[in-house]
Amino acid sequence: MGLCIGPSVAITALIVAILVVPMSCQRRKVVNIGAVFTFDSVIGRAAKVALEAAVSDVNADKSVLKDTELRLLMEDSSCNVFHGSFGAFEVLEKEVVAIVGPISSSIAHTMSDIAKGLHFPLVSFAATDPTLSALQFPFFLRTTPDDAHQMSALVDLINFHGWKEVISVYSDDELGRNGVSALDDELYKKRSRISYKVPLSVHSDENSITDALNKSKSLGPRVYVLHFGPDPSLRIFSVAQKLQMMTHEYVWLATDWLSVTLDSSLIDKDTLKRLEGVVGLRQHMPNSLKMNQFTKSNVSMNAYAFHAYDTVWMIAYGIEKVLNEGVNITFSYSEKLVQAQGAKLHLERIKIFDSGELLLEKLLDVNFTGVAGQVQFGSGRNVIGCDYEIINVDKTGVHTVGFWSNGSFSVVAPKTLQKQSKTSLVFEERLGNITWPGGGREKPRGWVIADSENPLKILVPRRVSFVEFVTEEKNSSHLIQGYCVDIFLEALKLVPYSVPYKFVSLGNGHSSPNYNQLIHMVADGEYDAAVGDIAIVPSRSKLVDFSQPYASTGLVVVIPANDDNATWIFLRPFTIRLWFVVLASFLVIAVVIWILEHRINEDFRGPPRRQISTMFLFSFSTLFKRNQEDTKSNLARLVMIVWLFLLMVLTASYTANLTSILTVQQLPSAITGIDSLRAMELPIGYQSGTFTLEYLTYSLGMSRSRLVPLDSTEEYESALKLGPTSPGGVAAIVDELPYIELFLAERTGFKIVGEPFMHRGWGFAFKRDSPLAVDMSTAILKLSETRKLQEIRKKWLCKTTCAEKSDWNPEPNQLHLKSFKGLYLVCIGITISAFLVFVLRMIRQFVRYRRMERTSSTPRASWSSSPAVRLRELVFDFVEFIDEKEEAIKRMFRKSDDASNNNPSHVVEVQADSEVR
Repeated sequence: MGLCIGPSVAITALIVAILVVPMSCQRRKVVNIGAVFTFDSVIGRAAKVALEAAVSDVNADKSVLKDTELRLLMEDSSCNVFHGSFGAFEVLEKEVVAIVGPISSSIAHTMSDIAKGLHFPLVSFAATDPTLSALQFPFFLRTTPDDAHQMSALVDLINFHGWKEVISVYSDDELGRNGVSALDDELYKKRSRISYKVPLSVHSDENSITDALNKSKSLGPRVYVLHFGPDPSLRIFSVAQKLQMMTHEYVWLATDWLSVTLDSSLIDKDTLKRLEGVVGLRQHMPNSLKMNQFTKSNVSMNAYAFHAYDTVWMIAYGIEKVLNEGVNITFSYSEKLVQAQGAKLHLERIKIFDSGELLLEKLLDVNFTGVAGQVQFGSGRNVIGCDYEIINVDKTGVHTVGFWSNGSFSVVAPKTLQKQSKTSLVFEERLGNITWPGGGREKPRGWVIADSENPLKILVPRRVSFVEFVTEEKNSSHLIQGYCVDIFLEALKLVPYSVPYKFVSLGNGHSSPNYNQLIHMVADGEYDAAVGDIAIVPSRSKLVDFSQPYASTGLVVVIPANDDNATWIFLRPFTIRLWFVVLASFLVIAVVIWILEHRINEDFRGPPRRQISTMFLFSFSTLFKRNQEDTKSNLARLVMIVWLFLLMVLTASYTANLTSILTVQQLPSAITGIDSLRAMELPIGYQSGTFTLEYLTYSLGMSRSRLVPLDSTEEYESALKLGPTSPGGVAAIVDELPYIELFLAERTGFKIVGEPFMHRGWGFAFKRDSPLAVDMSTAILKLSETRKLQEIRKKWLCKTTCAEKSDWNPEPNQLHLKSFKGLYLVCIGITISAFLVFVLRMIRQFVRYRRMERTSSTPRASWSSSPAVRLRELVFDFVEFIDEKEEAIKRMFRKSDDASNNNPSHVVEVQADSEVR
């Protein structure tokens, strides 16, 4: 069966083909694009010129849209969301395929919702709010970098100079809040932070800016990050200058709003003086032929104007791709908007671009080199990358001191740097010389700990026990002193800046404060730091920052002493002082007995060596047996009677005390360390207010009922002596080693058992992220390299532990010198009396002997000598006289008496008996 077509059908088909096919391929002669932005603004004035110039250049270039004319329809948003929305609807009524703008991020949020609802691309060249890149706004594109990218460059600049805390000053709108949020995120990556935020209203007056900046002056950070829209009046710098905040202590960093403002206006000397030392960012525009041609005919251009120019070209390229695919530019009414007929807004007049999604797709694929550089979209529908210039303002103008590209700094432009990096393996990040506020070239520290008006408030515990570590004097001077305080002050001298401070004590003076409370007061910001014997434990480290430990500690167990080391046990019955006195007594008795016996006892005469050995052997042999030498002098016998009685008492006391010590030594303690103590159910003492309670209960699981809080060394001693069976007594005490060392040095009869455990250190506590914590740690390390720490320890802790105290008592039941004070006084009295009687008798005999010499028939030559010579000869004669035997002297006196009786007128010369010499 054949198919037959009538002549009328064939003619109709031919007519349709002739009419319809050309219509489907016909290109539009005019394509409209809209632009909604604030005309009367720093960016808007330059952008308006740039947009018009771009449209003119596109239409003049037949390689882009060929015979299609691009027409720009602009509406003024007047920097108002309400007006911006109406402007968008105004241009949409005129069948635009895309809208350029807005400048304001606040308006961009509203227009992005409109673009999403009406399916048209919204391309902004100046709205930098990072949140506009969210999936919430799929039709929003941006031909300028967002603030997240800019903040990355700014944070790298902050990190480059080593600053860790900044104060952000920003406009309290979407631009400012979301930009600062991006800054906070980038700082967090570098372990830095915003310590204080200063939001300012877009319409802030000078008084409100002054109040806001004044509040920030009392804080430590001095690095200010400014993020606003362009401000031709630069009011914040005028206020900062009046507040004396443009000095060498401060750092002022500005995002690219400052460079846009400066590039778009004339700069006079007053402005330069006001801005001296400010550092900011400027988008780097690579030098090119297009740039030179564009700037020749258009002056006072800024970076956003260049992006506006490229935006028009980017949209033109996108439209060209759509047209090349044979897609007609058609519009249709929205059913929902048509149903709104009769409303005063006349939304039914608005048409939707049918190929809006296709145009969006083509725009995202655009890749060309524009005036501002490469135009290519990446993730988030933002233009890929952007390099920044680091600008610095001084009295002579605005200078570029370096470039930021791909996270690094250089003094050469990015393209030149890329060429150099191919030939060089080493790249050093650096910037040119920067003039900082105040005109100096030295980098500001970027923060101050405190000033004289607001010094650091440093909390110290007011201890009532172990006051050697830290305490406050009880008198009216309120002097804070101690081992920990001295270390803090010495470390503070090594910190490379001035730190005004004042100490504030915590405690009632009756008991030592709770150290956890002290840490919480610092963490809550009531105080800036805490100085004292503060143990560094995990629970506290979560709240505050600690310095490097300046002392190593650990917990130890102390029990009543029962020393197994018997090497020198025979010395323990007496104190060291008593042993010295006993030894001295033997020596004194030896000398006294020799003096009393030398003239009458042959056993104490002879060569000097024999006399010395006899003298000391006689004295020490009184301890054990009867002496080989007998005493003949009544005075010596009297001294010996008292001495032997004293020696008998000493010997009996020594024997009894040694027996007691040996008996106690045979009773070993069952407590050998923390493990054995933990297994028992005996009461344990601890120092109240310290972390020991927390460790024993939470870490070791001991019952709180077993733990007895103690406040002083006196309570330590009393509790240990009472023992575990008495009320208030304990079997052992668990405390940190430094405290126990002081306790054992002052009181005896106690000892440490087992090894130290829970090793920790003492450090100074600071508020979170305080820069002083790092600098103090460095200072403590420097102190440890010298002998300063040892000197401070010796000054405070070695008064008892390193030096022998006069009343030191190494055993609780030792005998003291005072126990024998009465006996010693009697012995000393009788000995001195006997010695004086002997000396007086010798003097009487010597006087008689000299009288005999003067009556001698042969006078001595010395009688005519000088008084000094005669005195010396008199002393020698007296010594020689005492050395004579008693019997010889008496015989000499008898002969003299006999001769005097037989012949009274004749004087007999007395010869010395050579036999006695």
